[in-house]
Amino acid sequence: MSVGRGGKIVPKGIFGPLLLAFGLVFLGTPWVKKLAYKIKALDQPSQRKIHYYPMPRLGGLAICLGFWLTIFLTMEMNPGLYALLGGGLLITLVGIIDDLKGVTPRQKLVVQIVAALLVIFAGIRVEFITHPFKGIISLGYWSYPLTLLWIIGITNAVNLIDGLDGLAAGVSAIAALTLGIIAYWETSPQAAMLAFILAASIFGFLKYNFHPAQIFMGDTGSLFLGFNLSILAIIGLTKSATIISLFLPVVVLGVPILDTLYAIVRRYFGGKPIFSADKEHLHHRLLSLGLSHEHTVLAMYGVSVVLSLTAIIMALVTTAQGMLIMVALILGLCIGVEKLGLLQARKKEASQTQEKKVYQPYTK
Repeated sequence: MSVGRGGKIVPKGIFGPLLLAFGLVFLGTPWVKKLAYKIKALDQPSQRKIHYYPMPRLGGLAICLGFWLTIFLTMEMNPGLYALLGGGLLITLVGIIDDLKGVTPRQKLVVQIVAALLVIFAGIRVEFITHPFKGIISLGYWSYPLTLLWIIGITNAVNLIDGLDGLAAGVSAIAALTLGIIAYWETSPQAAMLAFILAASIFGFLKYNFHPAQIFMGDTGSLFLGFNLSILAIIGLTKSATIISLFLPVVVLGVPILDTLYAIVRRYFGGKPIFSADKEHLHHRLLSLGLSHEHTVLAMYGVSVVLSLTAIIMALVTTAQGMLIMVALILGLCIGVEKLGLLQARKKEASQTQEKKVYQPYTK
């Protein structure tokens, strides 16, 4: 289904809603910062964190409010949009609680499942895949678990890369812009509008979140962004009856997906719980190579831009050309991962695990 199909956008054009979203978040973030200090929603420094003093971490609330208010004020509401906003509200609430006093991974997962099911049963799901020889293949009842897995996976992937000032926000903004561009060309201008509004909301927050950050988005923001990006990818990029359309969301969201997949593999072979913490994420590896905090974030922005441009090109070329680009992209990413040594840590972790079985509590 297309959220907002047939709906009217007021005011006409795209610049009014985008300026509204940007302005709401830009003006609202300082207020949220004061609120975070008042209710003690602070991220305390620790050995595995980059900052050295308590930081307010409720910044994602400004993004949520700006995104929601802009949609309510500029778009005609329908059941799909209500489900999107309702699921986002559940995700935001669990994020706020986590930022205030902590939430267990199991509790967080339960809320994510409920939020995902809300939008799935509203009709927002991947209903078919395409085969280069057999045409369209209906997923039937498989559309429900596959869509659920996608939403939960992307939600947590964005959450896991939120490790440096401006990293998750910037990567998410680039992804949202790309989703909007491709959705506008391929399927629905209304779905594209939602993606552009989300991007504008993030840009309003980045002024306060880029290094040196004045406020963190916290789980309130990273979970919210991952949830909405996963759904916008379904709405805007998976409705086209071409095999390439299935790969476009994966390419656009390649940075968080790749980092999460290698974290899972690394921890599994290292004998550590999947949700345990480590300092071997992509941004940690770049820091270990001597890049500064700011340059590491900019480097990951660069990777995100390259992946986004690749996705746009894949959407424009033929299926055969798109598949060749996809193969070349996978090979390039594999070489890059090997050069950065993202998997080398698993041997060290395995040996350490044999000596001392100590499992750390879950943190990003």
